[in-house]
Amino acid sequence: MSQAQLAGPDLSDSYVSLIESGKRTPTPVVARLLAERLGCTTEFLLHGIEPRQRIDTELSLRHAELELFHGDPAMAADRFSDIVKAAGEENAMLAAHARFGRARALESQGRIGRAVEAFERLRREAAAHPERLAGLPLTVALCRCYQRAGDLQRARDLGAQALTQVEQLSVDQGELAVELAAALVETETGLPFVDRVIAANGVTTVADRSNEILALWQASVTAAEGEDSALAVQLAEDAIAAGRPARMAIRMARVAMRWARIAVTAPADQDLDRANELATAAGSVFATFPAELLDHARSLIVLSHVRLRAGSPGDASELANRALDGLVGVRGTTPAAAYLVLAEVSLARSQDAGNELRRAQELLSVAGPQPDRETARAWRELGDLWGKAGARENQARAYRRALEAVGIHANVPGTAVPAVLTR
Repeated sequence: MSQAQLAGPDLSDSYVSLIESGKRTPTPVVARLLAERLGCTTEFLLHGIEPRQRIDTELSLRHAELELFHGDPAMAADRFSDIVKAAGEENAMLAAHARFGRARALESQGRIGRAVEAFERLRREAAAHPERLAGLPLTVALCRCYQRAGDLQRARDLGAQALTQVEQLSVDQGELAVELAAALVETETGLPFVDRVIAANGVTTVADRSNEILALWQASVTAAEGEDSALAVQLAEDAIAAGRPARMAIRMARVAMRWARIAVTAPADQDLDRANELATAAGSVFATFPAELLDHARSLIVLSHVRLRAGSPGDASELANRALDGLVGVRGTTPAAAYLVLAEVSLARSQDAGNELRRAQELLSVAGPQPDRETARAWRELGDLWGKAGARENQARAYRRALEAVGIHANVPGTAVPAVLTR
């Protein structure tokens, strides 16, 4: 069609000419008007994407998200990468969202360095092209990743930036608020906001719908194989929606568990009743999901600390042993933390804690070589308890390992270790 044919009372031919030459971008209303006159979809007019291409792309995105949430993060990263390649430069928004998914998949795999690089690139893209991506979720993701990478100051700075934005919006419910609360509580900052999120969202058990999710996912795959892409997308969206309550409940349980741990280790103003309530609620949520075995054990260990501080060493010992019962064959920081509780109980009763301390030391010795503040904290606690047991050499060795766990290699001349390094 000629420019004159496309033009009309509501659209001048000179404006059509400017659009054709790339000097003007049509508004959504103008784009729809031109698409109607050309007999095509707005999507095809703007991006060259046919309706069938769009539905297939939507399906690929949904299946990649399902793989991320309920399958293999490595496979999810590959799926998102394929979408990025297919989108190309013609659909920058789709490519940006797929790159965001790939960054989340890298984080889920524990490839934190790669995830940070990806999120930083996306954050710069969001600043330059706010129509493609929202910057706030990227700031929250980077806060979380930098904390996991051991750069606590950078994580806190990003958390403060995100918190300022969220408080301007007065948001304390929904996925973004919960994800920010989870990131902040790990950095031990923004705790008043974390309190509000806990109060607004609660820590409640939900049903495990894993079988339903997998059935819907498989049905979506079957529909796609039968060339019914629209139905396949609907089924995939149903599967994602079915998993959302569990994802939110588990995130809130982790926030509550971490809040309780902070409360019980605070030097003053311990709210042990609330810590007990939150750790108990978190444990109930984790117990519903077999895949959350480690977090369930962690919640029992946090609860054992609460009971020990409250003056109930018997309860603390029982809870720590329950945690160990669920950790048969597991090594590393989590079972070591349970043995540290048992050692503390023994020392409180003026009993020999050597067996428990040695077992904790063995388990910590197999922790990964990467800097890890959680492992550092456990080594420091082990050093404290060796000191209470009168084993000064073991105490110094544990403190040295605490420093090494946060990337500091030094000889420890005495038994003091900067607590700020391992909090």
